[in-house]
Amino acid sequence: MKSAVETLNPTRVRLTVEVPFEELKASLDAAYKKINQQVTVKGFRKGKIPARVIDQRFGRGAVLEEAVNDALPKLYTEAVNEADVNPLGQPEVDITELKDGELLAFTAEVDIRPAIEIPDYSGIEITVDAVEVTDEDVEKSVEQLRERFASTSPVERAAAEGDVVTIDLEAKVDGEVLPDGVANGVQYTIGSGELLDGIDEAVTGLEAGGEATFTSTLKGGSAEGKDAEVTVKVTAVSARELPELDDEFAQMASEFDTLDELKADSRKRLENMKQYDQATQAQERVLDELLKLVEVPIPEKLLEDEINTRKHNLEHHQLGQMGLTLEKYLEIQGKTVEEFDAETKESAVKGIKTQFILDELVSKEKLNVNQDELTEHLMRRAASSGMSPDQFAQAVVQGNQVPMLVGEVARGKALALVVEAAKVVDTNGEPVVMDDDEEEAAEAAETTEAAAETAEEKPEA
Repeated sequence: MKSAVETLNPTRVRLTVEVPFEELKASLDAAYKKINQQVTVKGFRKGKIPARVIDQRFGRGAVLEEAVNDALPKLYTEAVNEADVNPLGQPEVDITELKDGELLAFTAEVDIRPAIEIPDYSGIEITVDAVEVTDEDVEKSVEQLRERFASTSPVERAAAEGDVVTIDLEAKVDGEVLPDGVANGVQYTIGSGELLDGIDEAVTGLEAGGEATFTSTLKGGSAEGKDAEVTVKVTAVSARELPELDDEFAQMASEFDTLDELKADSRKRLENMKQYDQATQAQERVLDELLKLVEVPIPEKLLEDEINTRKHNLEHHQLGQMGLTLEKYLEIQGKTVEEFDAETKESAVKGIKTQFILDELVSKEKLNVNQDELTEHLMRRAASSGMSPDQFAQAVVQGNQVPMLVGEVARGKALALVVEAAKVVDTNGEPVVMDDDEEEAAEAAETTEAAAETAEEKPEA
């Protein structure tokens, strides 16, 4: 076999391959054997029909077509390896010459990974938010915990903000009660904003047995988006009672004996959360700076496929689960189709560039992924997908997606290297140091996964 490679552009090549006919013998034998099992000829046992009879009865062309189809994948792979290119996606194959007994010639055009030069990235400098937890932050956290332990008791007075009311609702559009417009016994906390616009004003000041009517735009149901006349009747009013903030509350709501210990723990938890957010922010900003340093040609077909995949996943998975159409989603977001298309293309380009650059870094730095790193990443991905680790691992194996997970971890380690080399300071001018390399790499894997989000992101159960 002879092959040659022609560079059409930085992301596409054409392979030209010539194969002497004797190299097709194995495929020709396989073609005769396959046809033998599929046809019957009077006077011959099944599977024992001579080649000359098959040629006479069914045509030599049918045999050649079967043989070429069998041989092409192997021949293409050999040509790719010989040319030392990294193909992306399926090739466009064209049989240019087929002379029986003499020669098979074909061309194969395919997108390839572009050659990338990684420049010195040690000069990257970024600023991130400082880790600061105020007394006000701690008080807010403790107050949220206190709200969870609130109790309610019935009162005989007009409803006020913060009260829990039990209400009956009836919604009409154009004077007709909607099929799904009646709800009884609904509990609602005044001021929470969890129901219809205008309901807080309607029920405030009403006692049990009182009712009011107001107009509101429906947020869901059969008449979503339409203005409805809503009648609300209060059947009960209950006051919320918060526990006293003291040592007794700390013992009830936590494992601590004193309120001071509870507050100290809240402060530590808030600091840990802000440190995690700071690390994530550092990785995202370092990645953005790295992308600015490297020119990456993007294969047109790969970009087109990635855009279509992102649109499909949004429309048929994410929005579908929320009961939204793409049109309704764009309306809510206040975006035009053109703006949505531009944003989708921008994010797809960023995802492809991120993967190409970090894969090149993985190769350049000879980064490997061990079993512990892969297992930890699998556990994180399982948690984010809402699946158990065993379910997620089974889905990954069945979907042949282990290499995908290995790639995510490796790219995370590559980004962690860049973050480590960068100069990171907070908004107070203080240097920020990422102490735990393994934790940093794990968080970086999530950052790169988000940037390079693809169709294979979540295994199908």
